[in-house]
Amino acid sequence: MKVCTDACLFGAYVEQDIEHKEIHQVLDIGTGTGLLSLMLAQKTTATIDAVEIDEHAFVQAKENFLRSPWKERLKVQNADITHYISAKKYDYIISNPPFFEDDLRSPQQNKNAAKHDTTLTLPVLLQQVKQLLNENGFFAILLPHHRVDYFMQESAAHQLYCVEKVLVKQSPAHHHFRGILLFSSTEKTTITKEIIIKDEAGNYTQDFTLLLKDYYLYL
Repeated sequence: MKVCTDACLFGAYVEQDIEHKEIHQVLDIGTGTGLLSLMLAQKTTATIDAVEIDEHAFVQAKENFLRSPWKERLKVQNADITHYISAKKYDYIISNPPFFEDDLRSPQQNKNAAKHDTTLTLPVLLQQVKQLLNENGFFAILLPHHRVDYFMQESAAHQLYCVEKVLVKQSPAHHHFRGILLFSSTEKTTITKEIIIKDEAGNYTQDFTLLLKDYYLYL
C-alpha cells in the first residue's frame, strides 16, 4: 500500500484540527500500514488505536508502530471494523476508507478491499463511527470528490454534520479529485475551503508546504 500525497495531506490537515481541540483518544479506521496514525502521533499527545482488516497491512503497521518513537501511544488490531468492540468512546475518529464504488476492480482481492467498498460501505462505516464516537467527538474522512455530497447527506442522517469541507486539486488546471470532510455531532454551517497541491510551474503551493513541511524531508 503506497503512501499517497492525498493521504499525507489528509493526515496533516486533521492534525492541524486536532491541535486546537482537547483530544485524548483517537481511532484510525482502515489504517493500512499506519501512515495517518504515525502522523498524528508525531504532532499530538493522543493515544491512537488503529484497526486494519488486511493481515499483511496489519503486520506492516504493527512493525512501523514498534519502530517509531511514539510506540507507547500506538496500538493496531487486525480486525473488521464492523466486529470491533471497544470499552471506550473516542474523541476523534479518522478514516481513509475503501471508497471506490462500481469502478474497475483489480484481480488482487487485497487491493479491492483496500480501495473498493467490497468490505466496508460508507453507510456501514457511518454506523460504526456513530457507535464508537463520544457525544462531543469529531470525525474526519478522505473521499473522492464525486462522493462528497452523497456522504454529507448520509452522515446527516446519522446525526453527524459536516462542519468543514476541503476540496483538493492537483493543480489550478485540474478538477477537484478529493474531499477532506470534518464532522461534529453539533449542526453548524459548513465552511468550504480549497487546497491546490502544485502551482502552474509544478511546484508545491504555499498552503501545501505549510501543512506538510514537518512531515516531508525536502519541503
